Amino acid sequence: MNLFVGIDIGTSGCRAVAVDDDGKQRGQAAGALPAPVRKGREVQQDPEIWWRTVVAVLRQLLADVDACSVRAVAVDGTSATLLLADAAGKPLAPALMYNDARAEAEAARIALSAPPETAAQGADSALAKLLWLQARPGMNRARYALHQADWIAGRLCGRFGFSDSNNSLKLGWDPINRNWPEWLDRVGVQRRLLPEVVAPGTPVGSICLELAAQMGFSPTVSVMAGTTDSTAAVIATGASLPGDAVTSLGSTLVVKVVAEKPLFCSRYGIYSQPLGALWLVGGASNSGGAVLRQFFTDEQMAEMSARLNPSRRICLDYYPLPAAGERFPVSDPDLEPRLRPRPADDLRFFQGILEGIARIEGRGYRLLTELGAPYPKAICTVGGGAANSVWGQIRNQILGVPMTEPAFSEAAYGAALLARGDFRHDSGMYRILSE
Repeated sequence: MNLFVGIDIGTSGCRAVAVDDDGKQRGQAAGALPAPVRKGREVQQDPEIWWRTVVAVLRQLLADVDACSVRAVAVDGTSATLLLADAAGKPLAPALMYNDARAEAEAARIALSAPPETAAQGADSALAKLLWLQARPGMNRARYALHQADWIAGRLCGRFGFSDSNNSLKLGWDPINRNWPEWLDRVGVQRRLLPEVVAPGTPVGSICLELAAQMGFSPTVSVMAGTTDSTAAVIATGASLPGDAVTSLGSTLVVKVVAEKPLFCSRYGIYSQPLGALWLVGGASNSGGAVLRQFFTDEQMAEMSARLNPSRRICLDYYPLPAAGERFPVSDPDLEPRLRPRPADDLRFFQGILEGIARIEGRGYRLLTELGAPYPKAICTVGGGAANSVWGQIRNQILGVPMTEPAFSEAAYGAALLARGDFRHDSGMYRILSE
Protein backbone atom coordinates (compact mmCIF):
# COMPACT_ATOMS: atom_id res chain seq x y z
CA MET A 1 0.00 0.00 0.00
CA ASN A 2 1.27 3.47 -0.93
CA LEU A 3 0.86 6.32 1.53
CA PHE A 4 1.00 10.09 1.00
CA VAL A 5 1.51 12.50 3.88
CA GLY A 6 0.20 16.03 4.22
CA ILE A 7 1.52 18.37 6.91
CA ASP A 8 -0.48 21.44 7.92
CA ILE A 9 1.12 24.18 10.01
CA GLY A 10 -1.44 26.60 11.39
CA THR A 11 -1.33 29.31 14.02
CA SER A 12 -2.08 27.13 17.02
CA GLY A 13 -0.92 23.70 15.94
CA CYS A 14 0.53 21.25 13.43
CA ARG A 15 -1.38 18.33 11.91
CA ALA A 16 -0.34 15.45 9.70
CA VAL A 17 -2.53 13.07 7.70
CA ALA A 18 -1.62 9.96 5.70
CA VAL A 19 -3.86 8.85 2.80
CA ASP A 20 -3.62 5.86 0.49
CA ASP A 21 -3.95 5.61 -3.29
CA ASP A 22 -7.75 5.82 -3.01
CA GLY A 23 -7.69 8.90 -0.81
CA LYS A 24 -8.70 6.96 2.29
CA GLN A 25 -7.27 8.41 5.47
CA ARG A 26 -4.97 5.88 7.09
CA GLY A 27 -3.54 7.88 9.95
CA GLN A 28 -3.43 11.29 11.59
CA ALA A 29 -1.52 13.11 14.30
CA ALA A 30 -1.44 16.58 15.83
CA GLY A 31 0.65 18.75 18.09
CA ALA A 32 0.16 22.18 19.64
CA LEU A 33 2.19 25.28 18.83
CA PRO A 34 2.74 28.09 21.33
CA ALA A 35 1.25 31.44 20.46
CA PRO A 36 3.56 33.73 18.46
CA VAL A 37 5.18 36.60 20.34
CA ARG A 38 3.05 39.71 19.88
CA LYS A 39 4.09 43.27 20.63
CA GLY A 40 1.71 45.79 19.12
CA ARG A 41 1.85 45.34 15.35
CA GLU A 42 4.82 42.99 15.63
CA VAL A 43 3.97 39.27 15.59
CA GLN A 44 6.86 36.83 15.26
CA GLN A 45 7.96 33.29 16.04
CA ASP A 46 11.13 31.21 16.08
CA PRO A 47 10.93 28.86 13.05
CA GLU A 48 12.72 26.13 14.99
CA ILE A 49 9.54 25.79 17.03
CA TRP A 50 7.72 24.76 13.84
CA TRP A 51 10.37 22.22 12.93
CA ARG A 52 10.44 20.57 16.37
CA THR A 53 6.66 20.30 16.27
CA VAL A 54 6.66 18.87 12.73
CA VAL A 55 9.18 16.22 13.72
CA ALA A 56 7.18 15.30 16.83
CA VAL A 57 3.94 15.07 14.85
CA LEU A 58 5.58 12.92 12.15
CA ARG A 59 6.89 10.55 14.82
CA GLN A 60 3.39 10.32 16.26
CA LEU A 61 1.91 9.61 12.82
CA LEU A 62 4.50 6.97 11.99
CA ALA A 63 3.67 5.11 15.19
CA ASP A 64 0.38 4.20 13.48
CA VAL A 65 1.37 3.85 9.81
CA ASP A 66 4.23 2.17 7.99
CA ALA A 67 6.97 4.69 7.22
CA CYS A 68 8.28 2.44 4.44
CA SER A 69 4.96 2.83 2.60
CA VAL A 70 5.21 6.64 2.40
CA ARG A 71 5.86 7.80 -1.16
CA ALA A 72 5.54 11.60 -0.94
CA VAL A 73 5.07 14.48 1.49
CA ALA A 74 3.61 18.00 1.01
CA VAL A 75 3.37 20.91 3.44
CA ASP A 76 0.94 23.80 3.76
CA GLY A 77 1.50 26.83 5.98
CA THR A 78 0.08 30.20 6.92
CA SER A 79 -0.01 32.68 4.05
CA ALA A 80 2.41 35.66 4.17
CA THR A 81 4.45 34.28 7.07
CA LEU A 82 8.03 35.00 5.98
CA LEU A 83 11.63 34.56 7.11
CA LEU A 84 15.11 35.15 5.73
CA ALA A 85 17.65 32.31 5.79
CA ASP A 86 21.31 31.94 4.93
CA ALA A 87 22.74 29.66 2.23
CA ALA A 88 22.34 26.64 4.53
CA GLY A 89 18.69 27.45 5.21
CA LYS A 90 19.34 28.68 8.75
CA PRO A 91 16.94 31.48 9.78
CA LEU A 92 18.71 34.77 10.43
CA ALA A 93 15.91 36.20 12.59
CA PRO A 94 12.48 35.21 13.85
CA ALA A 95 9.83 34.73 11.18
CA LEU A 96 7.34 37.54 10.74
CA MET A 97 3.90 35.99 11.05
CA TYR A 98 1.03 36.48 8.59
CA ASN A 99 -0.56 39.20 10.75
CA ASP A 100 2.66 41.13 11.50
CA ALA A 101 1.97 44.66 10.27
CA ARG A 102 5.08 46.57 11.30
CA ALA A 103 6.24 47.25 7.70
CA GLU A 104 4.11 50.36 7.16
CA ALA A 105 6.81 52.42 5.44
CA GLU A 106 7.60 49.51 3.13
CA ALA A 107 3.90 49.08 2.31
CA ALA A 108 3.71 52.76 1.35
CA ARG A 109 6.68 52.26 -0.96
CA ILE A 110 4.98 49.27 -2.58
CA ALA A 111 1.78 51.24 -3.08
CA LEU A 112 3.65 53.85 -5.13
CA SER A 113 5.06 51.35 -7.64
CA ALA A 114 2.95 48.20 -7.57
CA PRO A 115 -0.15 47.67 -9.72
CA PRO A 116 -3.40 47.75 -7.76
CA GLU A 117 -4.25 44.15 -8.65
CA THR A 118 -1.23 42.62 -6.90
CA ALA A 119 -1.82 40.64 -3.70
CA ALA A 120 1.44 42.08 -2.33
CA GLN A 121 -0.10 45.31 -1.05
CA GLY A 122 -0.35 46.17 2.63
CA ALA A 123 1.90 46.15 5.67
CA ASP A 124 1.06 42.51 6.35
CA SER A 125 2.01 41.30 2.86
CA ALA A 126 5.00 38.99 2.47
CA LEU A 127 6.60 41.59 0.20
CA ALA A 128 6.43 44.36 2.80
CA LYS A 129 7.92 41.93 5.32
CA LEU A 130 10.74 41.08 2.89
CA LEU A 131 11.61 44.75 2.38
CA TRP A 132 11.62 45.29 6.14
CA LEU A 133 13.73 42.20 6.84
CA GLN A 134 16.35 42.75 4.14
CA ALA A 135 17.10 46.21 5.56
CA ARG A 136 17.87 44.86 9.04
CA PRO A 137 21.50 44.65 10.27
CA GLY A 138 23.22 41.35 9.49
CA MET A 139 20.89 40.47 6.65
CA ASN A 140 23.67 40.75 4.07
CA ARG A 141 24.16 37.01 4.74
CA ALA A 142 20.61 36.28 3.64
CA ARG A 143 20.26 33.97 0.64
CA TYR A 144 16.61 32.90 0.69
CA ALA A 145 13.26 34.55 1.37
CA LEU A 146 11.06 31.66 2.50
CA HIS A 147 7.44 31.24 3.47
CA GLN A 148 6.55 28.95 6.35
CA ALA A 149 5.69 25.99 4.07
CA ASP A 150 8.82 26.61 1.96
CA TRP A 151 11.14 26.43 4.94
CA ILE A 152 9.61 23.24 6.35
CA ALA A 153 9.68 21.58 2.91
CA GLY A 154 13.30 22.69 2.59
CA ARG A 155 14.16 21.09 5.92
CA LEU A 156 12.47 17.89 4.74
CA CYS A 157 14.46 17.63 1.51
CA GLY A 158 17.65 19.48 2.46
CA ARG A 159 17.44 22.18 -0.21
CA PHE A 160 15.95 25.65 -0.28
CA GLY A 161 15.12 28.38 -2.75
CA PHE A 162 11.73 27.23 -4.04
CA SER A 163 8.14 28.16 -3.30
CA ASP A 164 4.68 27.45 -4.67
CA SER A 165 2.65 29.93 -6.69
CA ASN A 166 -0.07 30.25 -4.03
CA ASN A 167 2.24 31.24 -1.19
CA SER A 168 4.16 33.55 -3.55
CA LEU A 169 1.18 35.76 -4.45
CA LYS A 170 1.67 38.05 -1.46
CA LEU A 171 5.40 38.25 -2.22
CA GLY A 172 4.61 39.83 -5.59
CA TRP A 173 4.37 36.81 -7.92
CA ASP A 174 2.25 37.55 -11.01
CA PRO A 175 -0.19 34.59 -11.42
CA ILE A 176 -1.33 35.78 -14.87
CA ASN A 177 2.11 36.07 -16.51
CA ARG A 178 3.68 33.61 -14.05
CA ASN A 179 6.78 35.63 -13.28
CA TRP A 180 8.42 38.01 -10.80
CA PRO A 181 7.38 41.36 -12.36
CA GLU A 182 9.77 44.19 -13.15
CA TRP A 183 8.10 46.63 -10.71
CA LEU A 184 9.69 44.65 -7.85
CA ASP A 185 13.00 46.30 -8.80
CA ARG A 186 11.48 49.74 -8.24
CA VAL A 187 10.53 48.95 -4.65
CA GLY A 188 14.03 47.68 -3.87
CA VAL A 189 13.63 43.90 -3.73
CA GLN A 190 16.88 41.96 -3.76
CA ARG A 191 16.02 39.50 -6.52
CA ARG A 192 18.63 37.00 -5.39
CA LEU A 193 16.40 36.30 -2.38
CA LEU A 194 13.31 35.44 -4.42
CA PRO A 195 12.46 31.75 -4.73
CA GLU A 196 11.96 29.68 -7.83
CA VAL A 197 8.18 29.35 -8.12
CA VAL A 198 6.47 26.09 -9.09
CA ALA A 199 2.88 24.84 -8.98
CA PRO A 200 1.56 23.17 -5.84
CA GLY A 201 2.17 19.45 -6.04
CA THR A 202 5.38 19.76 -8.09
CA PRO A 203 8.26 17.53 -6.89
CA VAL A 204 11.02 19.71 -5.41
CA GLY A 205 13.34 17.07 -3.97
CA SER A 206 13.71 13.82 -2.10
CA ILE A 207 13.59 13.37 1.65
CA CYS A 208 17.00 14.11 3.16
CA LEU A 209 18.93 10.98 4.07
CA GLU A 210 19.42 11.89 7.73
CA LEU A 211 15.67 12.41 8.26
CA ALA A 212 14.88 9.26 6.29
CA ALA A 213 17.13 7.25 8.60
CA GLN A 214 15.59 8.83 11.72
CA MET A 215 11.99 8.27 10.63
CA GLY A 216 12.33 5.01 8.72
CA PHE A 217 11.36 6.60 5.39
CA SER A 218 12.63 5.26 2.10
CA PRO A 219 15.26 7.67 0.71
CA THR A 220 13.14 7.89 -2.47
CA VAL A 221 10.25 9.69 -0.73
CA SER A 222 9.39 12.80 -2.78
CA VAL A 223 8.88 16.20 -1.21
CA MET A 224 6.25 18.15 -3.15
CA ALA A 225 5.65 21.89 -3.32
CA GLY A 226 2.84 22.80 -0.96
CA THR A 227 0.38 25.65 -0.68
CA THR A 228 -1.23 27.97 1.87
CA ASP A 229 -3.23 26.49 4.74
CA SER A 230 -6.56 27.90 3.57
CA THR A 231 -6.05 26.68 0.00
CA ALA A 232 -5.15 23.20 1.26
CA ALA A 233 -8.43 23.20 3.16
CA VAL A 234 -10.30 24.12 -0.04
CA ILE A 235 -8.59 21.25 -1.89
CA ALA A 236 -9.67 18.91 0.90
CA THR A 237 -13.34 19.79 0.44
CA GLY A 238 -13.34 19.10 -3.30
CA ALA A 239 -14.73 22.56 -4.17
CA SER A 240 -14.27 22.91 -7.94
CA LEU A 241 -17.34 24.57 -9.57
CA PRO A 242 -18.22 28.30 -9.87
CA GLY A 243 -20.11 29.34 -6.76
CA ASP A 244 -18.57 26.64 -4.57
CA ALA A 245 -17.34 28.42 -1.47
CA VAL A 246 -15.25 27.47 1.53
CA THR A 247 -14.99 29.37 4.79
CA SER A 248 -12.06 28.52 7.03
CA LEU A 249 -12.90 29.13 10.69
CA GLY A 250 -9.56 28.67 12.36
CA SER A 251 -7.60 31.19 14.37
CA THR A 252 -8.44 33.53 11.50
CA LEU A 253 -11.40 33.77 9.12
CA VAL A 254 -10.71 33.06 5.44
CA VAL A 255 -13.38 33.09 2.71
CA LYS A 256 -12.85 31.70 -0.80
CA VAL A 257 -15.22 31.17 -3.72
CA VAL A 258 -14.58 29.42 -7.05
CA ALA A 259 -14.98 31.86 -9.97
CA GLU A 260 -14.56 31.80 -13.73
CA LYS A 261 -12.36 34.91 -13.74
CA PRO A 262 -9.67 36.17 -11.38
CA LEU A 263 -10.35 39.12 -9.12
CA PHE A 264 -7.70 41.33 -7.54
CA CYS A 265 -8.33 44.33 -5.31
CA SER A 266 -5.52 45.31 -2.97
CA ARG A 267 -7.69 47.97 -1.34
CA TYR A 268 -9.68 45.18 0.30
CA GLY A 269 -7.02 42.48 0.46
CA ILE A 270 -8.66 40.40 -2.28
CA TYR A 271 -6.54 38.03 -4.38
CA SER A 272 -7.02 35.07 -6.74
CA GLN A 273 -5.27 31.76 -7.24
CA PRO A 274 -5.51 29.46 -10.29
CA LEU A 275 -7.65 26.37 -9.75
CA GLY A 276 -7.71 24.36 -12.96
CA ALA A 277 -9.31 26.48 -15.67
CA LEU A 278 -11.04 28.42 -12.87
CA TRP A 279 -9.90 30.70 -10.08
CA LEU A 280 -10.13 30.70 -6.33
CA VAL A 281 -11.05 34.21 -5.20
CA GLY A 282 -10.97 35.32 -1.60
CA GLY A 283 -9.53 37.18 1.30
CA ALA A 284 -8.40 36.64 4.89
CA SER A 285 -9.66 38.53 7.94
CA ASN A 286 -7.80 38.84 11.23
CA SER A 287 -11.05 37.94 12.98
CA GLY A 288 -11.71 34.33 13.93
CA GLY A 289 -11.13 31.79 16.64
CA ALA A 290 -8.17 33.67 18.10
CA VAL A 291 -10.64 36.28 19.41
CA LEU A 292 -12.81 33.64 21.07
CA ARG A 293 -9.80 32.08 22.79
CA GLN A 294 -8.91 35.42 24.34
CA PHE A 295 -12.04 35.07 26.48
CA PHE A 296 -13.01 31.39 26.63
CA THR A 297 -11.46 27.93 26.75
CA ASP A 298 -12.50 25.22 24.31
CA GLU A 299 -14.38 23.51 27.13
CA GLN A 300 -16.28 26.69 28.01
CA MET A 301 -17.21 27.26 24.37
CA ALA A 302 -18.48 23.70 23.99
CA GLU A 303 -20.60 24.02 27.13
CA MET A 304 -22.04 27.40 26.11
CA SER A 305 -22.71 26.31 22.52
CA ALA A 306 -25.02 23.59 23.86
CA ARG A 307 -27.10 26.29 25.60
CA LEU A 308 -27.29 28.81 22.74
CA ASN A 309 -30.55 29.63 20.99
CA PRO A 310 -29.41 30.56 17.45
CA SER A 311 -32.91 31.70 16.43
CA ARG A 312 -32.74 34.47 19.05
CA ARG A 313 -30.23 36.99 17.73
CA ILE A 314 -28.19 39.07 20.17
CA CYS A 315 -27.42 41.78 17.58
CA LEU A 316 -24.50 43.40 19.37
CA ASP A 317 -22.54 45.66 17.03
CA TYR A 318 -19.28 43.75 17.35
CA TYR A 319 -16.29 43.64 15.01
CA PRO A 320 -14.22 40.94 16.76
CA LEU A 321 -10.45 41.27 16.29
CA PRO A 322 -7.63 39.90 18.46
CA ALA A 323 -5.82 43.25 18.26
CA ALA A 324 -5.83 46.44 16.21
CA GLY A 325 -5.57 45.89 12.45
CA GLU A 326 -7.67 44.25 9.75
CA ARG A 327 -6.94 42.85 6.27
CA PHE A 328 -10.29 41.88 4.74
CA PRO A 329 -13.08 42.81 4.09
CA VAL A 330 -11.75 46.05 5.57
CA SER A 331 -8.11 46.86 4.86
CA ASP A 332 -7.11 49.05 7.79
CA PRO A 333 -3.99 48.43 9.93
CA ASP A 334 -5.46 50.76 12.59
CA LEU A 335 -8.94 49.26 12.88
CA GLU A 336 -9.65 48.68 16.56
CA PRO A 337 -11.52 45.64 17.88
CA ARG A 338 -15.15 46.42 18.67
CA LEU A 339 -16.33 44.22 21.54
CA ARG A 340 -18.29 46.62 23.72
CA PRO A 341 -20.61 46.80 25.49
CA ARG A 342 -19.88 43.47 27.15
CA PRO A 343 -22.99 41.89 28.67
CA ALA A 344 -22.75 40.58 32.23
CA ASP A 345 -23.93 37.22 30.88
CA ASP A 346 -21.02 35.35 29.26
CA LEU A 347 -23.47 33.38 27.12
CA ARG A 348 -24.74 36.56 25.48
CA PHE A 349 -21.18 37.84 25.03
CA PHE A 350 -20.14 34.54 23.41
CA GLN A 351 -23.06 34.57 21.00
CA GLY A 352 -22.40 38.23 20.20
CA ILE A 353 -18.84 37.35 19.12
CA LEU A 354 -20.08 34.42 17.00
CA GLU A 355 -22.59 36.71 15.28
CA GLY A 356 -19.94 39.39 14.76
CA ILE A 357 -17.57 36.96 13.03
CA ALA A 358 -20.48 35.69 10.89
CA ARG A 359 -21.29 39.26 9.83
CA ILE A 360 -17.66 39.75 8.77
CA GLU A 361 -17.91 36.52 6.77
CA GLY A 362 -21.11 37.72 5.08
CA ARG A 363 -19.61 41.13 4.40
CA GLY A 364 -16.64 39.42 2.78
CA TYR A 365 -18.73 37.31 0.41
CA ARG A 366 -20.94 40.29 -0.50
CA LEU A 367 -17.87 42.38 -1.28
CA LEU A 368 -16.50 39.66 -3.55
CA THR A 369 -19.87 39.56 -5.34
CA GLU A 370 -19.99 43.34 -5.76
CA LEU A 371 -16.57 43.18 -7.44
CA GLY A 372 -17.53 40.39 -9.85
CA ALA A 373 -17.25 37.01 -8.12
CA PRO A 374 -20.29 34.73 -7.78
CA TYR A 375 -22.19 34.73 -4.49
CA PRO A 376 -21.88 31.32 -2.83
CA LYS A 377 -24.44 28.68 -3.71
CA ALA A 378 -23.44 26.81 -0.57
CA ILE A 379 -20.59 27.12 1.89
CA CYS A 380 -18.36 24.32 3.12
CA THR A 381 -16.80 25.10 6.48
CA VAL A 382 -13.34 23.95 7.52
CA GLY A 383 -11.16 24.60 10.52
CA GLY A 384 -11.92 24.22 14.21
CA GLY A 385 -15.11 26.27 13.99
CA ALA A 386 -16.62 23.80 11.52
CA ALA A 387 -17.46 21.46 14.41
CA ASN A 388 -19.76 24.03 16.04
CA SER A 389 -23.17 23.24 14.53
CA VAL A 390 -24.89 26.05 16.43
CA TRP A 391 -22.47 28.56 14.93
CA GLY A 392 -23.37 27.06 11.55
CA GLN A 393 -27.03 27.84 12.20
CA ILE A 394 -26.15 31.42 13.15
CA ARG A 395 -24.09 31.80 9.97
CA ASN A 396 -26.86 30.30 7.84
CA GLN A 397 -29.31 32.92 9.14
CA ILE A 398 -26.92 35.84 8.64
CA LEU A 399 -25.57 34.79 5.20
CA GLY A 400 -28.73 33.21 3.80
CA VAL A 401 -26.71 30.33 2.32
CA PRO A 402 -26.84 26.61 3.14
CA MET A 403 -23.95 25.36 5.23
CA THR A 404 -22.71 22.00 3.93
CA GLU A 405 -20.40 19.53 5.60
CA PRO A 406 -17.59 18.31 3.36
CA ALA A 407 -16.41 14.72 3.52
CA PHE A 408 -12.95 16.06 4.36
CA SER A 409 -12.09 19.45 5.81
CA GLU A 410 -8.59 19.26 7.29
CA ALA A 411 -5.95 21.30 5.51
CA ALA A 412 -3.55 18.43 6.18
CA TYR A 413 -5.82 16.17 4.11
CA GLY A 414 -5.65 18.68 1.23
CA ALA A 415 -1.86 18.73 1.52
CA ALA A 416 -1.89 14.92 1.41
CA LEU A 417 -3.86 15.08 -1.85
CA LEU A 418 -1.16 17.35 -3.25
CA ALA A 419 1.42 14.79 -2.20
CA ARG A 420 -0.66 12.10 -3.92
CA GLY A 421 -0.59 14.04 -7.18
CA ASP A 422 -4.23 15.14 -7.38
CA PHE A 423 -3.07 18.45 -8.81
CA ARG A 424 -0.52 18.73 -11.54
CA HIS A 425 1.01 21.52 -13.59
CA ASP A 426 -0.60 21.58 -17.03
CA SER A 427 0.32 24.43 -19.43
CA GLY A 428 0.99 26.72 -16.50
CA MET A 429 -2.34 26.03 -14.79
CA TYR A 430 -3.64 23.51 -12.28
CA ARG A 431 -6.00 20.74 -13.24
CA ILE A 432 -7.90 18.56 -10.82
CA LEU A 433 -7.33 14.94 -11.75
CA SER A 434 -10.53 12.90 -11.77
CA GLU A 435 -10.72 9.71 -9.70
